[in-house]
Amino acid sequence: MHIQTRTLQKSDYHDLKEAMIEVYSGIGGDYWEKSKITKLLNIFPEGQFCVEVDGRVVACALAIRVKYDQFGDNHTYYQITGGYTFKTHNDEGDYLYGIEVFVHPDFRDLRLGRRLYDARKEVCEQLNLKGILAGGRIPNYNKYSDELTPREYIAKVKQKEIYDPTLTFQLSNDFHVRKVLRGYLPGDSESKEYATLLEWINIYYVDEKDKKSHTDSIIRLGVIQWQMRLFKNLNAFLEQVEFFVNAVSDYRADFMVLPEFFNTPLMADFNDLPEPVAIRKLADFTVPVREKLCELAISYNVNIVGGSMPLVDDDGKLYNVAYLCRRDGSYEEYRKIHITPNEVKHYGMVGGNEIRAFDTDCGKIGMLICYDVEFPELGRILAQQGMQILFVPFLTDTQNGYSRVRHCAQARAIENECYVAISGCVGNLPRVQNMDINYAQSAVFTPSDFQFPTNAVKAEATTNTEMVLIADVDLSLLKELHEHGSVQVLKDRRTDLYDVTLKKAAKKALKQKKASADNDPEEVAPLIVVAE
Repeated sequence: MHIQTRTLQKSDYHDLKEAMIEVYSGIGGDYWEKSKITKLLNIFPEGQFCVEVDGRVVACALAIRVKYDQFGDNHTYYQITGGYTFKTHNDEGDYLYGIEVFVHPDFRDLRLGRRLYDARKEVCEQLNLKGILAGGRIPNYNKYSDELTPREYIAKVKQKEIYDPTLTFQLSNDFHVRKVLRGYLPGDSESKEYATLLEWINIYYVDEKDKKSHTDSIIRLGVIQWQMRLFKNLNAFLEQVEFFVNAVSDYRADFMVLPEFFNTPLMADFNDLPEPVAIRKLADFTVPVREKLCELAISYNVNIVGGSMPLVDDDGKLYNVAYLCRRDGSYEEYRKIHITPNEVKHYGMVGGNEIRAFDTDCGKIGMLICYDVEFPELGRILAQQGMQILFVPFLTDTQNGYSRVRHCAQARAIENECYVAISGCVGNLPRVQNMDINYAQSAVFTPSDFQFPTNAVKAEATTNTEMVLIADVDLSLLKELHEHGSVQVLKDRRTDLYDVTLKKAAKKALKQKKASADNDPEEVAPLIVVAE
């Protein structure tokens, strides 16, 4: 047996007519006249498909392209086809509208319908259409119409309590029921003249007016595994930073990420001072370093996630801050929310109060700093905001500390259907207290499904060695995972039982906390809010 899926040709009409008569014998054995098929092939040849078995056409899918907002969800088959003339076809239409799918009864055990639907989906993606719409018959409804409404019947088909040869097939091919249509196809006694308005959404559709300058789904990441070393001054430090920016730019990376506290070698000059004082002295360098990162992002055309650095805010509090320096010259700030006991004890740091995903020319990203990634709520909130890539600058001194960061980062990638890039420091820094040893293996993690590496690790650096890790991630695979993954974590959450939400009153509470003179911010649980 030889099976082939191809576009329909005018010479196929004889086989087509025979198959249609067999298929529709239950509703009169009607068929499309040759002139109608010829017209379809003239106006939209790439949208007409057939399956040939041993040289005989035994299955077919016919379609037109329509501007769907001209019809809406209350149309009939007669209206959508322009009175069966197909004058409603529009070469600029935004949806593929299926007007016919059938398989000869003698060949239905070969699953030929799936081949036709796959061909339709492929042409839909190639033409950048929003999706596929079709009015679907429910031929078994006549057996249940005395006891079930169409809505109840559809629900039972979805729950697999009832089998319907058309609807069951369409649901299994990723279509969903958008509406029930009444009087859609007069004379369809099997369906009691009801039909389901079915929709398949093209997850790769891009609205032309919303296109950004960077439209590729392949995003290149440059992850820096930074060697701690002493620098004679700030300029020498910035020269080393520029070396890495230049390196990732040579590989045309879209993002570069640096580790947490990568600028602590500059604290060596303050080693004679108490640690809380020394870290605040280091914070004096933060703004100049941020400004240089913004300059480098523009000149080397790469978005830079600038690790993290200490910052003393106007309120006199000490924060651990990461910056996103976009290549268009703008920048964003993220303040570490969960402060480690060590950061509190030695430096007197406090946690930030804001978490949000950031827009870039390569999609939405999130930033969490080291300890933050060990709190799954933050990753979930970012995922709810549309985050596709999560960057995690980290600093760990021991292997067990690193293992916490690594395994939690991998969990965030899986549970939030996103990529996670972690960047750490390596080597020794004996002249800087509390930063003397470092352990890291930087990496890029993926979700765990067929589209991704079997170990869910896209790339990883050599342990405790300074290097640049270059890795490509495909954002389109995240969409595919979300819609068609073997497990769909974000969709399958039982939000009827639980949810992760931001406290809307957090900003008000934060203002009240600042206004209270006797309120110690270090003793107040961090608040999480979304920037307006």
